[in-house]
Amino acid sequence: MNYWLVKSEPFVFSFEDLVRDGVTRWDGVRNYQARNNLRAMSLGDLCLFYHSNEGLAVVGIARVSKTFYPDPTATSGDWSAVDMAPVKAFTQPVTLAEIKKNPVLSEVGLVKNARLSVMPLRSDEFFTILDMGLTQL
Repeated sequence: MNYWLVKSEPFVFSFEDLVRDGVTRWDGVRNYQARNNLRAMSLGDLCLFYHSNEGLAVVGIARVSKTFYPDPTATSGDWSAVDMAPVKAFTQPVTLAEIKKNPVLSEVGLVKNARLSVMPLRSDEFFTILDMGLTQL
């Protein structure tokens, strides 16, 4: 099992949209490191869903339901997409400010490389954020 954090602006696509839709294609990634992270995802991997720009908080958990395939929104280049399904909303959102204050999370991409839209998490980071959000799998 691998753990990830994915970012989306809630006015573009929110966790509530994912819950409503039941599954979504995670596409539109145009950063090579983020694309490579999509390609490293395995079926069933868990992803923390982070609302960027508005909210600035982890708000839910999603699961990879289909591994990478060519991104149909790409008009040029070698880009990938995955499918995700909702698992659970957080009981309490975990803000970026809270993440930055926790020493266990000092190496998380949100702290080290905030612009990256898809980033790996260590299992201890994933479960620390779950605990902070008063959320269990």
